[in-house]
Amino acid sequence: MSNQLNVIETRGNASCFSEQNLDRLMAVMHDRTVPEGSHLFWEGDSSDKLYYVKSGRVQLTKSTDEGKELILYVYQTGDIVGHADPFFSHKQTYTAEVMEESVVGVIDHKDLESLICQHCDFALDFMKWMGIHHRLTQTKFRDLMMYGKPGALCSTLIRLSNTYGEERGDGILINKKITHTDLSNMIGSTRESVNRLLGDLRKKNAIEYENGLIVIKDLEMLQDICHCELCPKEICRI
Repeated sequence: MSNQLNVIETRGNASCFSEQNLDRLMAVMHDRTVPEGSHLFWEGDSSDKLYYVKSGRVQLTKSTDEGKELILYVYQTGDIVGHADPFFSHKQTYTAEVMEESVVGVIDHKDLESLICQHCDFALDFMKWMGIHHRLTQTKFRDLMMYGKPGALCSTLIRLSNTYGEERGDGILINKKITHTDLSNMIGSTRESVNRLLGDLRKKNAIEYENGLIVIKDLEMLQDICHCELCPKEICRI
């Protein structure tokens, strides 16, 4: 077994902004340090800001009528958090929970609107960001709805590998502790179902566990199960 690990490169969703336009965005934001376990916003709050993650991690969740939480996104350094259509939505439709102490840049919509009006190249970059955000949402709901729980789980494992993966000779190590409860919340299933599905994948030698971390042994098998469309990594991420 090779001990050589190569980190799979992932870039934040703000990478669609040019350096100049990212500097413009940085100039209008004000920093806030947010402790672990707190929230940037709750579902139903006024939607009048975007948040740029400078460090840390933030997850977006959606609550069902039965009280179950569905994890839709996990944002990291370089990501912009918030509605992709800030000028037409007045209420937050998700809850943003801080998973570890984070530093975020808070961007008021009025400042964002000024940048869009003043700089046409910034407006184009913002449209690119909106497109990435919408495509990410579409692909996630496709995975959840079209190919059942096995497809949703395999797609989630692929997304995790693109986000936290380290390539090595015998597979891809997902270098982040992910519990079965986390996985069940990511695909809208029960922990018991996830246990059974992961057990089936282990029997097929598609995955294995190493010190509590998941190792993907057969990426092609996972791609076949979820009918992977080979989206770019800025889209195929958790």
